[in-house]
Amino acid sequence: MALKILVAGGFGVGKTTLVGAVSEIKPLRTEEALSAAGEPVDDTAGVEQKTTTTVAMDFGRITVREGLVLYLFGTPGQDRFWFLWDELAQGALGAVVLADTRRLEDCFAAVDYFERRGIPFAVAVNCFEGARSFPAEAVRDALDLDEHVPVVACDARERESAKEVLIAVVEHALRRSAEARASEPVPAP
Repeated sequence: MALKILVAGGFGVGKTTLVGAVSEIKPLRTEEALSAAGEPVDDTAGVEQKTTTTVAMDFGRITVREGLVLYLFGTPGQDRFWFLWDELAQGALGAVVLADTRRLEDCFAAVDYFERRGIPFAVAVNCFEGARSFPAEAVRDALDLDEHVPVVACDARERESAKEVLIAVVEHALRRSAEARASEPVPAP
């Protein structure tokens, strides 16, 4: 069984890093160098060291157990590439919204996107060096998330940490699916 998971979030939050850290294959990356032409539209505040950006998607794969494979699709984080999200989201079981507490507002668009489309998601707070740490409930409140949405801390560079995020998303999506099936009316005989 193959399941599709999206990895979304703002510009420079670590989506490419997370997909690369957990993928068992060499990840496909569509990164291009930031250029002077993009300066008017690329907000690099808070990520001044960033020199590249994803222009289409990242792709990776991880086998969770025999017979269960996750295909990971990292979305581009900049507004000008959001038109790709609808294509990438087709058939997705769930999503990770990667967040940076120094720029939490950058993940609002991803949260809104998945809420509007009814795609189960978890918020993974990428623990950047020097970033202030907040309890999950504080992040949940700041993002105005429903209580059922998982909020987990992670280090997108670490394979085990990234795997824990993916497990949280899959478990959440499966719970939501089971709840939806349980609430369906039983057809009359």
